[in-house]
Amino acid sequence: MNPSTSAKRVLLAAPRGYCAGVDRAVIAVEKALDHYGAPVYVRKEIVHNKYVVETLSRRGAVFVDETDEVPEGARVVFSAHGVSPAVHAAAAARSLQTIDATCPLVTKVHKEAVRFARDDFDILLIGHEGHEEVEGTMGEAPDHVQLVNSPDEVDDVVVRDPDKVVWLSQTTLSVDETMETVRRLRERFPSLQDPPSDDICYATQNRQVAVKKLAPSCDLVIVVGSANSSNSVRLVEVALDAGARASYRVDQASEIDPAWFDGVSTVGLTSGASVPEILVRDVLDLLARHGYADVEEVRTATEDLMFSLPRELRADLKAAGQAPARPQRGGRHALTVDPA
Repeated sequence: MNPSTSAKRVLLAAPRGYCAGVDRAVIAVEKALDHYGAPVYVRKEIVHNKYVVETLSRRGAVFVDETDEVPEGARVVFSAHGVSPAVHAAAAARSLQTIDATCPLVTKVHKEAVRFARDDFDILLIGHEGHEEVEGTMGEAPDHVQLVNSPDEVDDVVVRDPDKVVWLSQTTLSVDETMETVRRLRERFPSLQDPPSDDICYATQNRQVAVKKLAPSCDLVIVVGSANSSNSVRLVEVALDAGARASYRVDQASEIDPAWFDGVSTVGLTSGASVPEILVRDVLDLLARHGYADVEEVRTATEDLMFSLPRELRADLKAAGQAPARPQRGGRHALTVDPA
């Protein structure tokens, strides 16, 4: 396209932003603060978004790396990424009152790992070393799970019985790269079994599909999301692979470099699954100030999945005569922000 003859516009991806699991986890911390009062401890970041963590911290959430940093008998929320049985045991040993905000789709992968380990399969977990979700899943069956970080590591995989091998995956990966890893694994192990259902979550896939649709028409794609958000980082890669001339990830609008707009007529905009919509709106405002006021939504799916709040929190709210809040349809929950 010729920027000199094309009007400036924004292609806004849909779906984008909060998924059902993130919505549930953030509301769980908010409701815990409302019901129990501050402080409420949270192991790791409740979701991988800097703005969300900072906002909840101002309300009284205390984020810690491990359960031994939580005072004995205190209340702790486990993040949406899930934890291993060892973490549950460590919390019990300190008499901590736990609220498990693990995304139900991550819990599904944990249960698959337990089931296949019980049947003595070698489990090849496709994921990124060090990610909290991977640590939690591997902790369910440490003697049976080995991590495969990328297609390039397939040649290094060693299994006991090539006829008893199954693959599972982190829920927030690039669909295309994961399928390439699976393809190479199957070349080595033709009897490789698939998980009972797709492990990569619906929200991750939907956001990647939307970016694939708009990227070929974009000179620039901006992804709102934090650096430790796996699905946000993947969206940048997906945009470039799908034909965008350039793509950058930012936590917020203030990180956008106006030099990126040089020669750009069409900007694509999306956000990772742990990003509240307010951050996208801030970017749209900035784009409008730079002449990109024409916004067209590119929708590839409509999401209506909702998850109930963690059972521990639901039980306490019910006992107090409070109706548990339900996460908002479509992941559009507006994060409650107290005045600074």
